[in-house]
Amino acid sequence: MKEALVFRKNGPMEVKIHSVPIPKPGPDEALIKVVVSGTNPKDWKFPDWMDAFDGKNTGDDIAGYVHEVGKNVSVFRVGDRVAAFHDYMTPHGSFAEYAIGNVHATFHIPPHISFEEAATVPLAALTASIALFARLGLPEPWLGNKSWATKPAGGVLVYGAATAVGSFAIKLLQKADIHPIIGVAGRGMDYARSLMNSEKGDVVIDYRDGESAIVQRIQDAIPAGESLQYALDAVSEASSFQVVEKVLDQTSGAVSLVTPEAPKHLFSTIRVEFSNVGSSHGEDKDFAYVWSRMISRGLSEGWLKPHPHEVTPGGLEGVETALNNLRLGRLVL
Repeated sequence: MKEALVFRKNGPMEVKIHSVPIPKPGPDEALIKVVVSGTNPKDWKFPDWMDAFDGKNTGDDIAGYVHEVGKNVSVFRVGDRVAAFHDYMTPHGSFAEYAIGNVHATFHIPPHISFEEAATVPLAALTASIALFARLGLPEPWLGNKSWATKPAGGVLVYGAATAVGSFAIKLLQKADIHPIIGVAGRGMDYARSLMNSEKGDVVIDYRDGESAIVQRIQDAIPAGESLQYALDAVSEASSFQVVEKVLDQTSGAVSLVTPEAPKHLFSTIRVEFSNVGSSHGEDKDFAYVWSRMISRGLSEGWLKPHPHEVTPGGLEGVETALNNLRLGRLVL
């Protein structure tokens, strides 16, 4: 089969295609014939950051048909339409004709969802679910209004509300009926606003108005007498860190970041968590299994919708273009 390897350069990424044997699935894995591969910022950032990922197949969002299953797999059959989050620490990623999906991070694609749409979902939706429910400890949607599953009266801040992770987080918070959702976005303001429920106090704030204005508007959106205790920073850069640190409750606040570390001069009294979606293949494997089923159900029922995307043509030949477009901030698939 053909496989694309991503190499870092001083600037654009370089992709080389080579031939390798079709892999065999392990006991708890499915071999998937790839129809569409999604792309994520990590697909070019990892080779740029870490030597271990230079020259590797860094694709992790798989959408295609089950071609073969391991001996322990009972929930998927050959021919099923599936999407999967590939374990990015292992070979056989999505930039290939065939890829490996672990059963706990693989889900069925409903008939009305295209492969292109499905490929936008796995990594981003699992990251959002882990950040909100496994890291911040917010009550999951199926807990409803049980008295012991307390919802935060001050709402939740989602910085980067129009990003893939941020927008999936908003969709999951809507399903869990947690409000107000306070989103911060830029050029994706209209999209982020379309996900909100203004009747329940949800708002979107434009980060381009400057830090002081953002901070004030976040504080204005917090219900009277309450404090903001939870934030998901789906941007996790210096500018977002500064805002989040200023608006969170300094004694009981908690933030989940999408980067592997936080600045040492911030968050001294705030609980900091790292979403680390890679834990879906480790300590959070059971969590990922349950949420993969929930994601499939959400797509089927319509309360979870795929992320907006652009399709880069050319199959594996288009991977280099897709990654370099992604570096420039474009939506690609």
